[in-house]
Amino acid sequence: MEYISTRGGTGAVDFEGALFSGFAPDGGLFMPSCIPSLDRAVLQRWSRLSYPELVKEICFLFVEPELVPRSTLTDLIDRAFSKFRHKDVVHLSRLKDGLNVLELWHGVTYAFKDLSLSCTGQFLQYFLEKRQKHVTVLVGTSGDTGSSAIESVRGQKNVDIFVLLPKGLCTQIQELQMTTVIEDNVHVFVVHGNSDEIDEPIKELFADVDFVRRNNLISLNSVNWSRIMVQIAHYFYAYFQCAPTLDSTPLPVVEIVVPTGGGGNITAGCIALKMGLPIQLVAAVNSNDIIHRTVKDGDFSLSDHVKATLASAMDIQEPYNVERILWLLSGSDSHLTKTLMEQFTVSKRLKLPEDLHRKVSETLRSCSASDEDIMQAMQRCWEENHYLLCPHSAVAAHYHYSHLDSCASG
Repeated sequence: MEYISTRGGTGAVDFEGALFSGFAPDGGLFMPSCIPSLDRAVLQRWSRLSYPELVKEICFLFVEPELVPRSTLTDLIDRAFSKFRHKDVVHLSRLKDGLNVLELWHGVTYAFKDLSLSCTGQFLQYFLEKRQKHVTVLVGTSGDTGSSAIESVRGQKNVDIFVLLPKGLCTQIQELQMTTVIEDNVHVFVVHGNSDEIDEPIKELFADVDFVRRNNLISLNSVNWSRIMVQIAHYFYAYFQCAPTLDSTPLPVVEIVVPTGGGGNITAGCIALKMGLPIQLVAAVNSNDIIHRTVKDGDFSLSDHVKATLASAMDIQEPYNVERILWLLSGSDSHLTKTLMEQFTVSKRLKLPEDLHRKVSETLRSCSASDEDIMQAMQRCWEENHYLLCPHSAVAAHYHYSHLDSCASG
């Protein structure tokens, strides 16, 4: 398996090369040169697997055994999930009126990113020990990425992690998770600006190839392919838990609503769909609605400012993983992706070509939830199920309740 930049301006790398990268040198993001296609027999076999076993099967497809032997990869993933509080690592709660909540928060920091970052931390450690190498991790966060990234590498002698934390824009518990770590390899800085503004200088640093090479600089944000790879398993696990049968033709379609900020998780869903998983994806965003406008109108353009919402980890206006989605849905057209993203970088406004917008809107549905919508969804879920949603999950639940009410009134 080789990995290439979405902008086509740099040579192919292997999994290790993609892992130890941030943005590609040409400003793009690394993606597999080909996406494996799975047939019904594989899906039926996978349907009997646990969540950790599904993660292993996904990783076997995208990590060359010459780089990481399968037995070693299995051990690394088992180690990654050893600190999770739930025996199944991931759990599906079945609630009233067809609402199912996939609980991805049983890791140490209670963020869904613990799942992908715990694995990524193990992959890093494997190669660093093997190569006798030291790296510097640079992370900008809107809240949960910083905590999860720190947890994945804290105390490791061959990693130093620098986290840029936006002043006053994270929850108190997330800020404390980041600022109370005492390990010498963890360095947290409170900075002025929102997460999008923090990402700008980070992207400039990664574009400086000599600086990156001199400092062995890598990213653990969802620009890192390893994060996306592990998250693909979420969709297979959710599908197998929810699909009524795998014996019918065609296979039943399951709708999966994804709370969406930087777009990494929904990108993993698009890859799962490309692999043959019959799912309908919905990108659910808060008032920072650039992805909703992109899906609905083909309008990938910035608003005047980032709005602070109850779902603070999703307060993102420049969802850089949309570049991966556009590349994937354009048939891996690196020239088009480069042209579009360079136009966006200059003007911060982009109208998708009609054909590409059609493919995006066929692949994704979307919705936007206000703070009032979030609170109403949390309240309703509690009253009907005695189940407490976090504000981010409530963004997705708002979509469910809106459609439920629409069907009832129609």
